[in-house]
Amino acid sequence: MDLTRRSLVLGTAAASTLALAACGGSGDEGGDGGSATIVTDGKEPENPLVPTNTSELGGGSVLTACFACLSYYTADGTVAHDVAESIESEDQQNWTITIRPGTTFSDGSAVTAKSFVDAWNFGALTTNAQRAQSFFEPIEGFEAVAAESPTAETMSGLAVVDDTTFTVKLVSPQSDFPLRLGYWAFAPLPEAALTDIAAFGEKPVSNGPYTVSSWDHNTSIEVVRNPDYDGPRKAENEGVSFVVYSDPETAYNDLETGTLDVLGAIPSSALQTFQDDLGDRAINQPGATIVFITIPQYAGADWTGEAGQLRRQAISRAIDREAICTDLFFGTRAPATDYVAPGVEGGGSTDIPGAEVLSYDADEAVRLWAQAEAIAPFSGEFTLDYPADGPNKDWVEAVCNSIKNTLGIGASGVPHPAFGEFKQQIAQHQITGPFRSNWIADYPSPYNFLFPLYGSGAAGGKGSNEGEYLNEEFDGLLTEAQQAADAAAALEKYKAAQAVLLRDLPSIPLWYQNVMGGSGENVENVAFTWNGSSQFPQMTKS
Repeated sequence: MDLTRRSLVLGTAAASTLALAACGGSGDEGGDGGSATIVTDGKEPENPLVPTNTSELGGGSVLTACFACLSYYTADGTVAHDVAESIESEDQQNWTITIRPGTTFSDGSAVTAKSFVDAWNFGALTTNAQRAQSFFEPIEGFEAVAAESPTAETMSGLAVVDDTTFTVKLVSPQSDFPLRLGYWAFAPLPEAALTDIAAFGEKPVSNGPYTVSSWDHNTSIEVVRNPDYDGPRKAENEGVSFVVYSDPETAYNDLETGTLDVLGAIPSSALQTFQDDLGDRAINQPGATIVFITIPQYAGADWTGEAGQLRRQAISRAIDREAICTDLFFGTRAPATDYVAPGVEGGGSTDIPGAEVLSYDADEAVRLWAQAEAIAPFSGEFTLDYPADGPNKDWVEAVCNSIKNTLGIGASGVPHPAFGEFKQQIAQHQITGPFRSNWIADYPSPYNFLFPLYGSGAAGGKGSNEGEYLNEEFDGLLTEAQQAADAAAALEKYKAAQAVLLRDLPSIPLWYQNVMGGSGENVENVAFTWNGSSQFPQMTKS
C-alpha cells in the first residue's frame, strides 16, 4: 500500500472542521458510547472509499477502521480471526472458510458468505476497473474475469456453500493465502454497494468498528463508532476524525498544541527533536515500509536498452543512502539492502546477488554513467517527481544533490501539490520520468512487497505495478515461491526473484522507514501496528 501524509496551510473549512472535531463526538467519557472522538492527520483518498479500489493509506486508514475482514493484524503482525470462525485447508489449494453467524453491516443487512464472494468477484472483474484486482489473481477462474474482454463475471474458484460457509480454490497450493485475508481488499460488501457503487464509495456501509458519517472532500472524513460491531476490535471511543493536512509542519504543530490527538508521521524538521519534544508520547519503532524511486518502463529512451540499464545502476550508485539516513533522518531510516522491508520475515537481506548496486560508490557511478553516455547521450537533466503534501521535499533534494555532486549532471525535484493528483498522474502515465514511491506491507509476507509492485499481473492498472515492469523470469520465481514446500524454500525463491530486480532496477530502493508518530496529552492506549497503522479502536481520550 502506498503511503504519504499531510500539509502547509489549512484552509478555513479544514481549520473549522479540525476545531469542531477536537471537541469530540458526543462528549461522553467512559460510558457505553466510549470516550471522545480521536482527531488524527489524514490524507484525501485517491479514489472513492471502495475496498477493492483503494491502494494507498489515505483511503486505507479509513477502510481499516470501518471494515472487518475475515482476519485482522495485531500490533506485532500476528494474524487473528475477525469475521472468520475458521480458515482451513488440507492441501493449501482448496480452502473452506466459515464466518461467525449473526454479524451485520451498518445498514442492518446480514454479513454472509455471499457478501465476501460477491465482493471478491466485483474486485476481480475487469469491467469494474478496481485497483486491487491483482490481489485475486491466485483464485481459479481469475483469468476469465480479468481478461480485457471477460468471458465470465464470477471466478470459478469461489463457491457459496451456505450463509456462513464458502470455499476458495486457488490455481496452486499457496501456504500464505490466509495471511492476506486481513487486508482491506478482501473485505465483504453489502448488496447496496453492488447496486450503486458510486454512492457507496462516498459513504460506505461497513461492518467494522466504525462507519463513515461524512466526507468533506479535501477537508476531513468523519467516522463514528458502529454499535453493532461485535468483533475483537470494538471501539473504546466515539469515533475518529481524519483531518486532511497539506503540510506536515502544521500537523506537528497542532499535535504540540493539543488540537491534534494522534499524528501518523513526523516532518523532517522535527526528526532530531520529536522524541525529546513528546517524551513517552513519541512513537519510533521498526516498521514494514520501504521508500524507493520508480523509473517506469515508459520513461523514454534515456532509461531503456543497455544504456538505460547502465544509467539506472549509475543513479543508484550515486545516492549516498548512509549519509542521508544519518544526517537528514537521524537514524529513523536504514539504507535498503533489498526490496523487502525488515518488518517482514526475510526482509532486509544482505546476501542477494547484485545487491552491491544499492551501495554508494562514486567512482563506480561515474564509470557506469560514462559507459551509458558512450552508447546514447543523456538528454536534459535528472528529475524526481514527488508529492509536496508529505515529508518528501528535504530527502528528494538530498538525493538529487547526491546525484548531481557525484555524476556532475543536473538533478532536481519536481513537486506536485496534492498526493491524490500525483497518484492520478502516475496512473495516467502523465509523469514520464523517475518518481517517488513507497510501500507499506498489507500483510506479513515478502510476496506482498514483490508481486503488487513488480508482478506482470499487477501492471496495467490491476495493481500497484505503476512502473509497468514485465518480466516472465521474475513472475515464474514468485510462482515457485508460492508453491514451495516450506517457508525456507519459499524465501530462497523470493531472493532469486529480487536478484532479477537488482539486475533490471525497475525501481531503486532507498531506505527502510521506521514507524514514527506521536499522541496528545489527553489520549491514552495509543499504539501503531507492525506496518504503521494506528490502532484507533483501543484509544481513549479525556
